[in-house]
Amino acid sequence: MNFPGKIVLARLFAACLLLVPATLHAAGGGPQDPSAKYSPLTQINRDTVTELELAWEYHTGEQMREGDFASFQDRPTLIEGNLVICSMDRRLIALDPATGEERWVYDHKAEQVFYRKCRGVSHWVDKTAAEGTHCRTRLILGTPDNRLVAIDAKDGKPCSEFGENGEVQVPTSKPLAQPAELMISANPAIVNDVIVVGSYVADNQRVNSPSGRVMAYHARTGEFMWQFDPIPRDPADPAMETWENGTEGIGAANVWADMAVDNDLDLVYLPTSSASVDFFGGDRPGDNDYSTSIVAVRGATGEVVWHHQLVHHNVFDYDLPAQPMLIDFPVDGKLVPALVQHTKMGLIFVFNRATGEPLVPIIERPVPQTGKVAEEVLSPTQPFPEGMPVLMPQGFSPDDAWGFTFIDRWNCEGKIEELNYGPIYTPPSEKGTVFSPANGGGPNWGSGGYDPDSKIMVVPSNRVPLIVKLVRKEGTEDSGTEHQSIETRGSMLFPNKGAPYQAEVSAPLSNFGAPCSEPPWAALTAVDMEKREIVWEVPLGDIRKFAPFGMEIELGTPGAGGPLVTAGGLVFIGYTLDDVFRAFDLKTGEVLWETDLPAAGTAVPVTYEVKGEQYVVIPAGGHSMYQSTMGDAVMAYKLKR
Repeated sequence: MNFPGKIVLARLFAACLLLVPATLHAAGGGPQDPSAKYSPLTQINRDTVTELELAWEYHTGEQMREGDFASFQDRPTLIEGNLVICSMDRRLIALDPATGEERWVYDHKAEQVFYRKCRGVSHWVDKTAAEGTHCRTRLILGTPDNRLVAIDAKDGKPCSEFGENGEVQVPTSKPLAQPAELMISANPAIVNDVIVVGSYVADNQRVNSPSGRVMAYHARTGEFMWQFDPIPRDPADPAMETWENGTEGIGAANVWADMAVDNDLDLVYLPTSSASVDFFGGDRPGDNDYSTSIVAVRGATGEVVWHHQLVHHNVFDYDLPAQPMLIDFPVDGKLVPALVQHTKMGLIFVFNRATGEPLVPIIERPVPQTGKVAEEVLSPTQPFPEGMPVLMPQGFSPDDAWGFTFIDRWNCEGKIEELNYGPIYTPPSEKGTVFSPANGGGPNWGSGGYDPDSKIMVVPSNRVPLIVKLVRKEGTEDSGTEHQSIETRGSMLFPNKGAPYQAEVSAPLSNFGAPCSEPPWAALTAVDMEKREIVWEVPLGDIRKFAPFGMEIELGTPGAGGPLVTAGGLVFIGYTLDDVFRAFDLKTGEVLWETDLPAAGTAVPVTYEVKGEQYVVIPAGGHSMYQSTMGDAVMAYKLKR
């Protein structure tokens, strides 16, 4: 669940490609893996970045509709000489990477649902086909109505040998209770010749929600190959021992974040989410493997090779939201092929990606049990990585209350006193529990960027807590209309059908409408992965759009998106609600360049080189959940001539 802005920013501040030149490195590990969001290009660097100017601007023509949950989250792809954009409505648009001129548009013609977003498109090369053969290089896209389509990367025409006329229908485990209850959300992963597809399953809707099973298809023919359900169904599966009441009727644990792959190991890495429902697990006692786990499965067969659960018996909506990062991790003077998993909790876990061995020790620590509802059986401990820095505050109390004025702080302190509060993993309660980190993070789907030379990893995170309250049902709430949520007096009420409680989520705000937590409300953090320490941290975003007279006060603004790290010593990132695109100095965190965008850049920037000139591109279309400026732009920058 990616939440905080919908509530927070409704009143907030009322008071006061990875892309390298034309050829992408194959996802087989190493610092060039796309998950590292790193580019070796250096034409744009610390010394030249101030000379950046707008090279071209493109508009998709897609606009917001009333009631839509929409965001332009794309990470553009340079392939076969085209810069391919995936729009909010998941149309694929091929542009001239040097001019932004439109070359072709692929429209999947699916009926549009209210949940509109695309985080990019995947590609596969058929090495058995001759050069120049149609669909030798193909783009793979998941549609809003759960089709998997394959089109030629050069001309955008369907690949006829894939499924039926270039598409395969991905089945759901049961009929959907509402449109978009389940849909393909992230990029399909491609490991060697196998397409692996995850899904979004609507949070907090019903206990018996659809299965979050992962499906695999052959990239050439579309033939079904295997499936993996993160909720075990086979009594012989060792994971069944962690489900004391069995798994019948339990759904979700889906993979909505981007996956990562290592072709050489034939492994695909699945960051799973919580089982249904997100804030109550009284009907699923036990640790609940493989939910909220990083699971490495064999690409050819779907066999589980290794896994680690990072949240036991998840009742916090602490899904694994970020694509695993495949890097070479420094251990005792040597570089070990590793997987780094960022979490909503701000904890960083590191594993040997071949064996699953933790490269940073993991210890089990006791966690709070106070305030839980009677039916709940919590895990007494949770895993914590030892020796890695934590990216954000863990837990919240009245002493942490903050305000622009003494009265503001006093007001917040009183509100927190009335709630259930404490360290991280303080459970949901009927009283209302302060979640810090919030269930939207911390880090989220944008993940981090990594420079293999300096060993510095840069990660954005949101810092605004939320309040989760369990509301006991009176007996009639499970009848009536299907809905995602009901907005009631500054909160969101979720139905949790089949559970004894509804879930109400709100933000701890002062009477003036400002967050009760100390700024920054979003931050960009640089971690030295060799020394395992934070080297700098800066607020991410300012409140110019909310403060009087447009004052650029750097308090950070909750947002979404990811960074791009370059060998030129730069970190490019949009993310913020001030509609600014920034370049930070990788060494110091200083802002070296910034420019206004027509809408929030809640996406992942990319860079590439064409005819000797380096470009930096970012989609700027905003994110409705954060009530940002919305738009339909793709912005490209290059150095002045």
